[in-house]
Order: sequence, then C-alpha cells, then structure tokens
Amino acid sequence: MDERIWIYTLSKELSNEQLVDFKNRCQNFVSTWTAHDVSLDAFFELYENRLLIFKVNEDKYNASGCSIDKQVRFVKELEQAFSFELLNRLLVSYLNAENKIEVVKASQIKELLDSKIINEYTLVFNNTITQSSDLVANWKQPLHKTYLAKHINRENASFKS
Repeated sequence: MDERIWIYTLSKELSNEQLVDFKNRCQNFVSTWTAHDVSLDAFFELYENRLLIFKVNEDKYNASGCSIDKQVRFVKELEQAFSFELLNRLLVSYLNAENKIEVVKASQIKELLDSKIINEYTLVFNNTITQSSDLVANWKQPLHKTYLAKHINRENASFKS
C-alpha cells in the first residue's frame, strides 16, 4: 500500500505534556477526517517528535481539495495551540552528528556549512515527497543532492564537483 502523505516540520520541540496533547489532537483529527462526507483511511506519525506525517490510503478513497483544506486548517489550529510553526516551508530539518533531528531556517544553512556544523553529506529531510514509498528511498538526502547545495562552496566542500 502506497499512501499519499503530507509532512510538516515542528519549529520547536514540545514538552512531554505537550506531546501527549499534540498526539491526541492528531489522532482525533485523522479519526474524523473526511472527504465529501466519506471517512478517509488516514493516520498520522510523529517522527522523532519533530516531523508530523499525515497518511491517507487512497486505495479506499482519495483525499480531495476540501479534505486537504481541512488538514491545513487543522495544522493552523495546532500552530495556534502550541505557539510554533508547522506550515513554514523555509524550515529545514537535518540529522546532526548525534543522529538527532535539528530544525533551522533555510537562511542559516550557509552559516552552518561555513562553521562546519554540517557538510555536503549531512542528511536533510525532503518534506516535499507525497508518497509513503518515498519515505525509504527519497526522504533523507545528502545536502549536496538537495536545493540547498547552492550554499556549498569550495571552502566547505570535501568533494570535487
């Protein structure tokens, strides 16, 4: 089964208490999520408590424009309730040296490269993927294979292009 997915980056970490509330709200949403009054076969995952993934099995019923609008409204409600960003597509999530997810603004990438905090091989999450099958093959990509490669220069690169 290859589900349709949407991925959102949490701009900040949540406390344990907030995580429980956040997950409960997400579970309530997916259990009542509909398209044209038909229940969607939907679920969510909170990957490493930093990346929210909504999944819909479209073999049963497709997510429509209206149902996607409901999802965006729900995500905006989460932003308000928890005072953080989820819809900011300029947030970049990557794996640090300890294999922990870090979240920064895209504008900080050059500075992180220059200071050697990250490099061209740092794994960056490609949150634009839309199919669950891509979570394995295309979700985590070396920085030099992403749109962020434009920030790599000779001083901070350890490979020759």
